[in-house]
Amino acid sequence: MKLYYAPGACSIGIHVLLEEIGKPYEAQAVNLREGEQYKPGFVAVNPKSKVPTLVRDDGAVLTEFPAIAYYLARTNPYANLLPDDIDLQAQALEMTDYAVATIHMQGFARQFRPTNFSSNPAEEDAVKARGRELAEKGFSTIDKALAGKDYAVGKFSIADAAVFYVEFWSKRVNMALPPNCAAHLERMMARPAVQRVLKQEGLA
Repeated sequence: MKLYYAPGACSIGIHVLLEEIGKPYEAQAVNLREGEQYKPGFVAVNPKSKVPTLVRDDGAVLTEFPAIAYYLARTNPYANLLPDDIDLQAQALEMTDYAVATIHMQGFARQFRPTNFSSNPAEEDAVKARGRELAEKGFSTIDKALAGKDYAVGKFSIADAAVFYVEFWSKRVNMALPPNCAAHLERMMARPAVQRVLKQEGLA
């Protein structure tokens, strides 16, 4: 398999899952700041021009964080990336989607790329403020879900990789995480797979 990623982007969560799985894979960085995602070489792989992008061993291409995470979990059952219980599986998928679709795409996207939400420069601060509000509300919701648990559904799963990357982003905007989220981030940072990924991506 081959993972196209950008250091510190949401693809870091998929990078962590690949390390947790332990099978050989190739990782290729995509320089988003220089617009490499829009150049013909990458567009030929993923016309969406975004990471993470996973090229499977059979050459098929998978995009979108939840889809890639689910595929990796189901094709590598020994890694226990999804619980056996169907209710816990649903909870893991629910939290994965919430981290990606709400905290990332609604909260942090407004803070990182306000021009995607308004073409009026005078509205930029308001867009960022709304993004921060949405992210903080999202973390408050996840904090309640993490109460009394080390991981999202009790044991490490794909949901923790998704929650991890948005928690990791909180540092970029000096956002204080609520207690259970802060403890979860610390727990994730201590995992050997995460430490290897941070080193590989030049973030250690």
